[in-house]
Formats: sequence, C-alpha cells, structure tokens
Amino acid sequence: MMSVAAELKDTSPEKLLAPVLSAFWDEDRSWTLDIYQRHEGYEGLRKALAMSPDDLIAYVKDSGLRGRGGAGFPTGMKWQFIPQGDGKPHYLVVNADESEPGTCKDIPLLFANPHSLIEGIVIACYAIRSSHAFIYLRGEVVPVLRRLHEAVREAYAAGYLGENILGSGLDLDVTVHAGAGAYICGEETALLDSLEGRRGQPRLRPPFPAVEGLYACPTVVNNVESIASVPAILKNGKDWFRSMGSEKSPGFTLYSLSGHVASPGQYEAPLGVTLRQLLDMSGGMRPGHRLKFWTPGGSSTPMFTEEHLDVPLDYEAVGAAGSMLGTKALQCFDETTCVVRAVTRWTEFYAHESCGKCTPCREGTYWLVQLLRDIEAGKGTMSDLDKIADIADNINGKSFCALGDGAAAPIASSLKYFREEYQQHITGRGCPFDPAKSTAWADRPEVNA
Repeated sequence: MMSVAAELKDTSPEKLLAPVLSAFWDEDRSWTLDIYQRHEGYEGLRKALAMSPDDLIAYVKDSGLRGRGGAGFPTGMKWQFIPQGDGKPHYLVVNADESEPGTCKDIPLLFANPHSLIEGIVIACYAIRSSHAFIYLRGEVVPVLRRLHEAVREAYAAGYLGENILGSGLDLDVTVHAGAGAYICGEETALLDSLEGRRGQPRLRPPFPAVEGLYACPTVVNNVESIASVPAILKNGKDWFRSMGSEKSPGFTLYSLSGHVASPGQYEAPLGVTLRQLLDMSGGMRPGHRLKFWTPGGSSTPMFTEEHLDVPLDYEAVGAAGSMLGTKALQCFDETTCVVRAVTRWTEFYAHESCGKCTPCREGTYWLVQLLRDIEAGKGTMSDLDKIADIADNINGKSFCALGDGAAAPIASSLKYFREEYQQHITGRGCPFDPAKSTAWADRPEVNA
C-alpha cells in the first residue's frame, strides 16, 4: 500500500490500487469461511476482543474511517453516540439496501466476501454493547441473500456468532432480512420502519436512531462497506489505514466504474484517486469516444464534466468542486448521450420511488417529469427551463429526507453545464441526438440494427 497524502503521481495499477476488501474476490469459492480464514479472516476480531469496548470505539474513531454509504460521517463517532448504562437493548443495523442508480459496490462485496461483513458486525456489536444485529438486504438479489445466509450459518457453526464468542462472554445473534424493493428504504429511518414491519417512510428527527432507533432503542445504522472495512483496520492497524487517502478522508474504498468505459467494474483504491487515473488504468472511454459528463457518487450527486477529471475523489475535494462523493458510483457518459434524456430517466426514477410523505418531493418530482418529457420531445418552451430550476430549488433542502435533494441534483447541475442542450431540444423541436437528426449515434449497433 502506498501513502497518498500527497498527489497520486504513479498511475501504475500495482501502485494505485489498494485491494483489501476485494483482495481475493477472484479466488475459487471466495465467499466461504475456509477461504476467508486462509486470508487471516477473524484475526481483527480477536484483536478487538482483547480491547475494552470504549477503547475499541476510540481506536476506530482515531483511524478516521468515514461512512461509505454516502454521507461520509465518521464511523467511530456514530458508535460513540450510543448511550451506555441506559438499561435498553442496543442494535446494529447494516444497510445493504443498495439501490442508488449507478451504485454497485455492496452487492458484489457481499457476493464475493460476506465474512468481511460478518466479522465487522461482531466487532461493532462488541463496541456498542449489542447482542443483536440486523442485515437489511435488497430483496431482489436472491443469490446474494443465499450466500449471506450460508455465511451466517458458517459463522454460527465456527463460534463467531452465538453465545460466548471466542470465550469473550459476548453473545450475538444476526438476522438477515430481505426488503421488498423500495429505494426509500435506503434512508436509515425508513429502513428501520420497514424492519419493524411498517411502510418504509422516513421518520422525523430528533430523536435520532442513536437514541431511539429500532424498536425505540439505541441503534447504529451503518453501510455494508463501512462495517466490512473495520476488520482490516483492527488487523493491520490504524496507522496503516491512515497511510492511505488524505488527512480528512483516510483509507481505501471501492469505486464503481460504469457507463461508456472500456473496462467497467470495481476498483479498490485509496481515497483521493482521480477519475483520470482510474480511466487511464482501465482503458479509458470506449474506443473512439470521449467523456461528456459523469457522476462522482451516483445519480443523486451533481454531475461533473471533463474539466473535473483531476478532482481528487475524496469527501472534501469533491464537495469543494460542487458535488458529493456519495457512494463513489462513477457513471461515465460519452458524447453520444443526450443529457436531457439521462436527466429525465433519473427524475422518472425518483418520482416513482418517492414515498409521498412530503409535498415538495411528492409533487415536485411529478411535475419535473412532466416538464422534462415535454422538453425532450420538443414540446417545451424556454420558460420551462426556469420552471424546472425553480421546482428543483423548492425540493432541494425542503423535503423530508435526502431523496428530494437527490432528485434536484441532476436538474441544477445539468442546467449549469448543458443549458444549451436543453435549449436545442426546444428550438429544434426534439432531441438533437435523435438518429434522424444527428450522426452522433452512427456507430451505435442498436441504432443501425
């Protein structure tokens, strides 16, 4: 592993990548306990159990690990918020309801290396003094659900779950729960409502989950990658973890590269790597095409363009450039892509997935879809551009949860960088990327078929 406190100048794969969670994904039966233990699996747990819970929380806090689910909140600090000596049960809930458009890191991780999550769960539960953890998995991914159930069974059989784990006195049960497929359940309080058997809708806060979460008891809700990263920190040390990334965004993480790229997939690298470096390493955009726009953290983060290729992909740098790192879902689109079409499809998704609890999101996403469809079809007017910007502004920061903010982000950023393309749809009475009007799609086999 290399230190990237300074700029990452050596772009060779062996220097740039930091395979930790993905180190043995390509091995035969990588998801089994036997293979995990061959790679020093559950060694981090043994070190954790030798510490006091408070010292363990402080250790994770000192490592600088930040939540990998999108917000980047310090993991150790979230654990520290759990009140102690309150006489109530404490719970850990792992958010595996991955459904952000473009995000595809947690599901491959669970499919190839589920024991990293289970080990992290045991460590986290020991730290927050919990005896029951829940994994809320997206219900559509049945093969992952089966592997996760089998991994939990193996952990029980080996004594890593159940009573008196490794002679420590820690008792822990893990429940794997499959959701029914709702994007809103990725929001932590909506997830808790769903887990309790109610309709998944975000809760009013305060009280926050750390005080009144699952079953009105203190609860920590963490992302899969956040928890799965903890065992490596315990095994290799917090200084090793801090030797990667930047001062405020240390460590390794999974970047999901997708779209019009030569080699899409998961790239595990230190925080602070740039999209240019990842593209150089992965073969770049598809042959004969150039980058037009991209998202740093899925469709709910403001889009970037070519001018942002060298923005370090960590929380501070991406935020300073006007977007959010989010889930590191790097969706890359080339010059054949219609921005209006892409934004319309994203907005249709948010309108469909809105829970309807608050007016700004429920009504705003509906009207955004109507206006965007008209603009895409060449039926819009110039005043519609100000109208969609105004609606997006009335959603952003005014909705009950972050779904509304995510729906507004593509609108505002696309108007900032590609307003002329919206205008071309209006003045040209339709999409300029339509095959009948442009040669931009001439090499697309699905068009020429």
